[in-house]
Amino acid sequence: MELSQRHHEYWRKNLVITAVLLGIWFVATFVVGWNARALNDITVLGFPLGFYMSAQGSLIIYVVIIGIYALYMKKLDKEYDVAEGEIE
Repeated sequence: MELSQRHHEYWRKNLVITAVLLGIWFVATFVVGWNARALNDITVLGFPLGFYMSAQGSLIIYVVIIGIYALYMKKLDKEYDVAEGEIE
């Protein structure tokens, strides 16, 4: 089956948003963890920032990444007429 130009555009946009969000995930997971000792000089709510980012901050970032992806893909699916039935 030959993919049309619209299919290629759809998948290119999907791959771009996935790459961007995976980059954010990588920074939140590995870069912050790698630099945790340097971040521990800063305190948030009485906890060192390195600990706080590992315990709470990264989880918040993960949920935000999922939300951004879901909203973006919902918009993209409607734009390219591949949306499934609405769930409300």
